Amino acid sequence: MRRKWLCIFISFSIFPASLSPSMLSTSYTYLALGDSYTIGESVPVAENFPYQTIQLLRQAGHDFHAAEIIAKTGWTTDELQRGIDSATLRKQYDMVSLLIGVNNQYRGRPVQDYKGEFESLLKQAIGFAGNEPAHVFVLSIPDWGVTPFAEDRDAQQIAREIDAYNDANRALSEQYKVHYIDITPGTREALQDRTLLAPDNLHPSGKEYSRWARQLAAGIEAQLHP
Repeated sequence: MRRKWLCIFISFSIFPASLSPSMLSTSYTYLALGDSYTIGESVPVAENFPYQTIQLLRQAGHDFHAAEIIAKTGWTTDELQRGIDSATLRKQYDMVSLLIGVNNQYRGRPVQDYKGEFESLLKQAIGFAGNEPAHVFVLSIPDWGVTPFAEDRDAQQIAREIDAYNDANRALSEQYKVHYIDITPGTREALQDRTLLAPDNLHPSGKEYSRWARQLAAGIEAQLHP
């Protein structure tokens, strides 16, 4: 009996009074799937949106491991699938994000092909999240047609094609009951505000990624158990 009471005393005395047991006992994991927009091409690692999301969640008092990222500049949906297949991953993550498709559009691939491949990736993302659709977050595809990189291209056509791709991934997100974060309108503000672009004049800047991170972190925090 004396030994039992001693253990109880120690377990309570080592934790600061300002921290709740739930904050101390739970360490969350986050998997980010995507392409150049996920790794943060042309910006420091600390400015990509998965990194900024984790920092916001930690600042809010949540214990998160560093984000695990499966992404590469130039990847299409099928290339992301191969990246996932060849990666060593946990069996399950607490939260998963998915942002993919701009390179399908850039290469002129049909939206119909994208739908099937995106649906397969989305179902995998849900599986990674322990079959909890509410723990999966799809981000819409940014509109690169407003950037200086696209000055010699038809910006209106790019916008129409990006919208068609986003119509497809939004519909699938609604079908599978995952969260959908529409970042596309904000990316179009880069037409007037170049501070939203990275030095390569194509990809988002850390400033733009911070806007995505705030939305994603808020969505994730709403799913965490108190």
